[in-house]
Amino acid sequence: MFAVVTPEKIYLPPGAILRLPGSWEDYQKLVELLGDRSIPRIKYRPGEILLMSPLPIHGREANIIADVVKVLLDRLERDYEAFTPITMDLPKIRGIEPDYCFYIDNWAAVVGKNRINWGVDPSPDLVIEIDVTTYTDVNDYLPYKVPEVWIYKRKGLVIYNYQEEGYEVVDNSRYFPTMNVSEILVECFRVAGDRNTSTAIRELRRKLAGGK
Repeated sequence: MFAVVTPEKIYLPPGAILRLPGSWEDYQKLVELLGDRSIPRIKYRPGEILLMSPLPIHGREANIIADVVKVLLDRLERDYEAFTPITMDLPKIRGIEPDYCFYIDNWAAVVGKNRINWGVDPSPDLVIEIDVTTYTDVNDYLPYKVPEVWIYKRKGLVIYNYQEEGYEVVDNSRYFPTMNVSEILVECFRVAGDRNTSTAIRELRRKLAGGK
């Protein structure tokens, strides 16, 4: 099945990526055409529009990582707000849809809000992206100054921290400095693959609580 993009219809087969030249106005028209649909994903960079239809593994991995983050935050008794799907757009600068995002330090600024005003309200503290294809680029988050971006690739988790000069790869998350998040994810994905996701998350909770 071929990709179809017309004024009336957008369709991409699973796993497909489509790059189109386009303006901010073109991007807004496509967003309006998509409406509440979460697929395909859409991204805007100056002069370029990207469309991507994720594979099932994309959503599964994003949900597992988000569940792990929630467990770790609960263990630390940290308050948070989480969003998915969400569209982050700065007019004529960027439009992006992270797989999952968390407000941790700034949760109180967005609690109860149905719409976030980008450029006025704070950006998420933590963004999660699954990079099954070449669609993901950490630099898409530079205009938003997101403090921490996690990109999960088939070879594992890469953690990026925002610095004034750009993003740099770090070993530990600023939100879980005493926890080896990469090792935790490896174990959770192993258990989820051998058994199921719910078992992986239950075992993680028991382990953090000191159980076997």
